[in-house]
Amino acid sequence: MSSIKVLVVDDSAVMRQVVSGLLQECPGIEVIAACADPLLAQERMRQQWPDVIVLDVEMPRMDGITFLRKIMEERPTPVVICSTLTEKGAKTTMEALAAGAVAVVTKPKLGLKQFLHESADELVSTVRAAARTHPKRLKPRAEATPVAPKHTADAVLPAATAAPMIQTTERVVAIGTSTGGTQALEAVLTALPRLSPGLVIVQHMPERFTAVFAARLDALCEIRVKEASSNDRVLPGRALIAPGGKHMLLRRSGAQYFVDVVDGPLVNRHRPSVDVLFRSAARCAGPNATGIIMTGMGDDGAAGLLEMRNVGAHTVAQDEQSCVVFGMPKEAIKRGGVQKVVSLDAIPAEIASHPPLQHRS
Repeated sequence: MSSIKVLVVDDSAVMRQVVSGLLQECPGIEVIAACADPLLAQERMRQQWPDVIVLDVEMPRMDGITFLRKIMEERPTPVVICSTLTEKGAKTTMEALAAGAVAVVTKPKLGLKQFLHESADELVSTVRAAARTHPKRLKPRAEATPVAPKHTADAVLPAATAAPMIQTTERVVAIGTSTGGTQALEAVLTALPRLSPGLVIVQHMPERFTAVFAARLDALCEIRVKEASSNDRVLPGRALIAPGGKHMLLRRSGAQYFVDVVDGPLVNRHRPSVDVLFRSAARCAGPNATGIIMTGMGDDGAAGLLEMRNVGAHTVAQDEQSCVVFGMPKEAIKRGGVQKVVSLDAIPAEIASHPPLQHRS
């Protein structure tokens, strides 16, 4: 099997040296070049196109986002953003994810030795995972594998023992996604009319990014989009996105649905976890719910979607052709949790086909 050819683009000579050294030491990875800016990178790419690009955002002569868009127009290629997680930089990095980056790795403000010791495994595993993705151009309007026990949703809440006894006038749509999901969710949510069922969403994403992501979608969509807080009510025409670093659970009170945002162990090596959200939907919503699993690496959500189907929920998976990574939908289909497989373009219609009944405050 040929090695993964990586191009590093960063204006810091020290970062180029450290990142290149980390990757070059790993079997099966070859750093073909380390460039100080996108224009130099373009020259190098004319000679040899990389399998993965590790890209900084703020650089001279051409910023990383502009370069990323050029790559996606010319030849979609897996790009890992290596960026500092700050409030100031979060919006910029979210723009990069929306433009097609497949993953984000935290780049330290200070202390490259600390980065070397603490983030080496994350960087390497993210590059390896990125090499297995297939970025796609989406119509106009990054996955780390931490070394940790792979808990199931049992670590957060028990499985449903039976379906909820009665239906309600409230409907809820639970969506889970990971790699490629930022673009995919934008495509889905911007296509929804204002009167749509309430949505609860888990997108695997680092802390501090989900608030910016939700705000960006809120500005683009007819529906309202916000980062979820505990006790937020699930309402028609509103989408709640689980905060990075927290699990989100659906809760029922009478005929109404709310969310709880809680701490807890990593589930399927993620927090938030799609399995946790889907299990909570199975427990408290049953046939009042629709579960949708979209593009993403790994198997988070596959077990939970089967639990939803078993208690009468409608379950949908995004098809392989429209996924950046078919891992999560593929595993859900394999386990028997999926009733219907549709393209990304058809997901808004699946949501609309289970509309909310007349809402009462």
